Formats: sequence, structure tokens, C-alpha cells
Amino acid sequence: MDTITLTLGIIVGVFVGSTAGYLGSIMVSRRMALVGDALSHVALPGLALGILFNFNPFIGAFSFLATTVIVTWYLQKSTTLSVEAIIGVIFVLALSIGILITPKVDLLEALFGDISKITLMDTVITVLVSLFVILVVKKIYEKLIIGMISKELAVANRIKVESINLIYLLLVATIVAVGIKEVGTLLVGALVIVPAAAAKNISSTLSGYSLMSAIFGLMSAVSGVILSIYVNVPAGPLVVIVGTVIFAGSVAINSFSKRVKTKRASTA
Repeated sequence: MDTITLTLGIIVGVFVGSTAGYLGSIMVSRRMALVGDALSHVALPGLALGILFNFNPFIGAFSFLATTVIVTWYLQKSTTLSVEAIIGVIFVLALSIGILITPKVDLLEALFGDISKITLMDTVITVLVSLFVILVVKKIYEKLIIGMISKELAVANRIKVESINLIYLLLVATIVAVGIKEVGTLLVGALVIVPAAAAKNISSTLSGYSLMSAIFGLMSAVSGVILSIYVNVPAGPLVVIVGTVIFAGSVAINSFSKRVKTKRASTA
């Protein structure tokens, strides 16, 4: 792999990783981790159509993701089903269709990503989309948190909870779509969830939690890209492995911190 391609892969990793981690902090706080993971698989049919008909796979992936988000949002409002149940049904259907229609020669790349295929245009789109997502999330962040704490409190503050939730899920769908080329449809959901889960173990404030989630996401993505050069395997699995190592480290730190506090309390 040449230096230019590696540089583009790292830039994409920086922006996708940090943005996904930032979004993930909200998703984990709302106990929607499984939704974030399952949502990523819905992109596979759209990605396959992009490959088959030779148009930008991002457009196909985002179209399917956005449609799924809107359908899920509507069904949640009009039925008694939970978000997890609705996403679960759509997830298995989309994954089945995606595997059937994706050309076998492209299936591995679709599932696990391929940074060698990242172009300058892909990188520019990723940077612009990531910045847009971060700006929108910062604008609605307070409303999301109030809605998470108490729906009644949100209504009292004239916050349109359902609309805010829809916007948030569409932003998750957007960052999942741009991260597919690097991590693949099978694993990009982990880039949203694992860094956030790791940050939750060592954060004491919401602002610190969001920041650490973004940092861990960035570290996971960039480290995975760099490691993939040396071991000659797709970056996707390595991104997830690095993120899981960070998570394990955060669990150890959290456990050690609790022991220290318990020991101090017992000797006080």
C-alpha cells in the first residue's frame, strides 16, 4: 500500500472513529447498544446495489440505513414493539438479502472493509460528513440528554422528543454509512459501541464521557488501519480488536479504582 492511500485511510479513521465514538456515548447511555450494532448490517443491501449498478456505495448504504431508521421510528410510534425488536427483524432480513445479492468477489470487502479502496473523494466526503454530524449532535445534545433523563421533563421544556430521536438515529446512520469502506458492514457498528462502552468505565461526567468516547474511537480506528499494513489483513477486525483491548483496559482501571476507594474508606 502506498503512502497516499495509508494517509487517506488514517484521515478517514480519525474522523469516522472520533465521530462514531461521540455518537456512541449517547447510544450506550440510552441502552441502545444492540440497536447501533444491528443498524450497521442494514447497509449491506444498499452497498451491494452500489457495487452491482456501479454507483457510489455510500449512497446505497445511506439510503437503506435512512429508510430503516424512518420505518423503525414510525413503527415504534404506531405499535407496542420496542426499537430493538423492530431493528432485529429488519436486520436479519437486510443481512440475508445483502449476502444473496452481493457479488462473491466483493462480499469480503463489503463485510470487513478495504482501506486500499479509499479514494481522495471518499476522504473529503468523510471529513465533511463527520464535521456536519458533530455540529448537529452538539446542537441537539442537551435535548437528547433531557429526553433520556425524563420524557415528561422534555415535554415540559417543549422538546419534540420523537423528532430529536429521529434526527439522532439518522446521524448514526450517516456515520455508519461513511465508515463502511474502512471497517465493513459487519463491524462498523462496533466502532460506535465499543469505544463508548470503554469510556463509560472511566468517566465521571457526561462531558468527559463524550470526549473519552471520541478519543477511544479515534485510537481504535487509526491503530487498526496502521496495524493492517503490517499484518496484511483487513482493517475492520483489527479496529474492533484494538477497541476491545481498550475496553478491557478500562475495566481493569475501573476495578482497580474501586478497590483503592474501598481500601481508603475502610482505613478512614
